[in-house]
Amino acid sequence: MKETFLMGRIIVGAFYIYNGISHFLRFTALTEYAKSKGVPFPEGGIAVTGVLLLIAGITFLLGIFPEIGVASVVIFFIPVTFLMHNFWAVSQEQKAMDMVNFAKNMALMGSALMFLMIKKPWPYSLKGKKGIPIFTHRA
Repeated sequence: MKETFLMGRIIVGAFYIYNGISHFLRFTALTEYAKSKGVPFPEGGIAVTGVLLLIAGITFLLGIFPEIGVASVVIFFIPVTFLMHNFWAVSQEQKAMDMVNFAKNMALMGSALMFLMIKKPWPYSLKGKKGIPIFTHRA
């Protein structure tokens, strides 16, 4: 079971890291989309959300400070979900896509909140002692 948990962590961590990097690689396009949705300060929003995704991905992937990763995910998803995927306020053509993304974001946020119940340290995680990261394995 520990190995499957590690595989899941790698998948979830990579997902958030990929999307965080994507925020910076597609910065202009994402900024323009955020502007079209009426997001205030879209450049700052894209940069901050990209950093939040990277933080979440790194903490989940390495198994360190998962509470910070969960907080990053929640701080990311609440405004993004309600501002960018407001299916109740868009045209009929865009409604289906925004409903799917709204539901996906809510499910991802819910799954991240469940991480808070997993006993720490997570299996096969890096754990810092006196500032030196070491590989830990919980029996």
